[in-house]
Amino acid sequence: MSRPHLWIRAEARPTEQRVPIVPADAARLIADGFRVTVEESPTRVVGVEEYVAVGCDTAPSGSWVDAPQGAVVVGIKELPEDPADLQHTHVFFAHAYKGQEGAEEVLERFRRGGGELLDVEYLTVDGKRVVAFGFWAGYVGAALAVLRHRGELPGGVGPMSRADLDARLRSTREGRAAERALVIGARGRSGTGATEALTVAGCAVTRWDRVDTVQLDRPALLDHDVLVNCVVSAQPRDPFVTEADLEAPRRLRTVGDVTCDVTSEANLLPFNTAITTWQEPVRRFGSQEHPLEVIAIDNLPSLLPRESSESFSAELAPLLPDLADRAGPWAASLAWFRRHVH
Repeated sequence: MSRPHLWIRAEARPTEQRVPIVPADAARLIADGFRVTVEESPTRVVGVEEYVAVGCDTAPSGSWVDAPQGAVVVGIKELPEDPADLQHTHVFFAHAYKGQEGAEEVLERFRRGGGELLDVEYLTVDGKRVVAFGFWAGYVGAALAVLRHRGELPGGVGPMSRADLDARLRSTREGRAAERALVIGARGRSGTGATEALTVAGCAVTRWDRVDTVQLDRPALLDHDVLVNCVVSAQPRDPFVTEADLEAPRRLRTVGDVTCDVTSEANLLPFNTAITTWQEPVRRFGSQEHPLEVIAIDNLPSLLPRESSESFSAELAPLLPDLADRAGPWAASLAWFRRHVH
């Protein structure tokens, strides 16, 4: 069985520290006949020397543009703007199929270059995703929302360990009543992570799933202190919080928007149409009397870069033997690409 050359690129986003394949899994892939090249990166949570130690080749940052024909370029977040034409097969989160801002430009780059996009989000079996950062996205998103609600997130945020984050959650819950926290999409990966973080934080957690929002009980939703949105929606539907709710009396004060579909028509929190950042993680809405603060960071798992990289790699690596034949989940992802580029 053929084994493609895997090229792990350096991330273009300066704050992105995650990596899709960790050294331990790279070692197993090499033993299975893969060639693995890792670009040098000043931000990656794992040093390049750890990859060299297990037999990976190295290359300068950004050199994937000149990678051998047939190499599969593997990353996490968006590509840099250059080159304008994409010739290789790329595996990453492109966010290009739901009308997000810049989506058509991304697809046009593949059309011009003749390359191929295998979006990780669409690696599915029977319609269910098999590789995701969802758990850690939910965990971090819920944790930051609680810390903000407690007045313990006054400025920017940066990468940390789970142990440090959990210590902050536990220390800030002392001497205060348990916040009422609602997780919507509680049965999914992100919802599971959010629920776990809220439990560590000592919140009183309400769990809603899809069936609980078919007929939305908005008064009940607004009667929580913290809302964590973990719902992925492909079609517009009744939003969870509306513009009108911003000026109305309500208990809800803090939202962690883990889904972060802020530029999509399917945005379930349509009053917010932009992401927040590590430097400015919180956006404030509503009146002084009825404020609502939203955290909508679109790379939450990178705030726990080592934990999230290890769990992601553990899910991705076993699928890679099927990559050459575009079999299994790869076939599903390829079908999405072909549907949108032709």
